[in-house]
Amino acid sequence: MNIIISNANDKPIYEQITTQVKNAILSGELHPGEGLPSIRALAKDLRVSVITTKRAYDELEKAGYLYTVPGKGCYVAEKNTQLVREGYLTQIEEHMTAILTLAAGCGLSVDDLTEMLRLLAGQDQ
Repeated sequence: MNIIISNANDKPIYEQITTQVKNAILSGELHPGEGLPSIRALAKDLRVSVITTKRAYDELEKAGYLYTVPGKGCYVAEKNTQLVREGYLTQIEEHMTAILTLAAGCGLSVDDLTEMLRLLAGQDQ
């Protein structure tokens, strides 16, 4: 797992970590039961505070992506089909929001975007 922190990003560091770990889980890069780096090790690798990595792991655990075994570490939780679907839907919504912003900047209408999507999907009717 390769996490990249950007100081230029407007998102807090813990959120950048959370997002990248979620994406690694949803994409299958991290598998259920797979151990994650310890909070301290990840903090050292990323050169961030232990509090920051702890917050990221806590958020991931609350959302059902991780579970903690006291004294052993954090592990990827078994994939819940609904959880995975919700994760993908959230990512799609984020991308679509960015698309709408870009489209507005160059004067594209929703109809134009719909046509582009149809063409990309191979439904050029």
